[in-house]
Amino acid sequence: MIEVGIKDILDIVLVALLLFYIYKLMRESSSANIFAGVITFLIVWILVSQVFEMRLLGGIFDRLINVGSLALIILFQEEIRQFFSNIGTQRASRLFRWLHRNGSEELHREAIMPIVMACMSMSKQKMGALIVIERTVKLNDIAETGEELDAAISQRLIENIFFKNSPLHDGAMLIAQKRLKAAACILPVSHDNDIPKALGLRHRSALGISQKSDCLAIIVSEETGNISIAQNGQFTLRLSPEQLESKLTKLLSEAE
Repeated sequence: MIEVGIKDILDIVLVALLLFYIYKLMRESSSANIFAGVITFLIVWILVSQVFEMRLLGGIFDRLINVGSLALIILFQEEIRQFFSNIGTQRASRLFRWLHRNGSEELHREAIMPIVMACMSMSKQKMGALIVIERTVKLNDIAETGEELDAAISQRLIENIFFKNSPLHDGAMLIAQKRLKAAACILPVSHDNDIPKALGLRHRSALGISQKSDCLAIIVSEETGNISIAQNGQFTLRLSPEQLESKLTKLLSEAE
């Protein structure tokens, strides 16, 4: 008779959670079918080698597993990087929030209003915009993809940058340490299949950077004028200027 203890139950639950998390990650990157195939192969390998103890076929599967492990690392290198990036981002975010609890360099409330007013103005004009606000995880690599500014946060400057004829209107603006740090930045695009079809590249880019760091990404839709926020891989859509101000004030003061 097989005895099942608390440790065995915990082991099964942890493996199930790990597989679910990996599957979710694969689904977001459109690799769910490959992941299902790998799981099927592993189940067959376990049945052949451990349950039925077929030595010849089991030996062949063992060799395939040894070679396949390296192949899987190459095949899923982007997903593996995303997996560890997500873990590191969450841990780093908590650590930095604890370290900077009393001395945060995040935006003060008076710096939020120019952003809100600019978004409200651009919303009325249906002027597309994408603003990324750095929090505890540094985004220097994102800043390097665009044009460095190092300017004071100004409503007029934000609107001028996102004006359709401006050479810097394409891409994202990065705000860091109470300054407009860079414009025309290139962001990683999310391939999450759950994103509504009505949302375009700006929304996918905002979601992508929010999945890789603890930043806030503000989107003003060029088609509808709607204002949205992406944070921690989740959207908050169709915000009013008052809701945007309240949301930014709350989120940006969490670490202060």
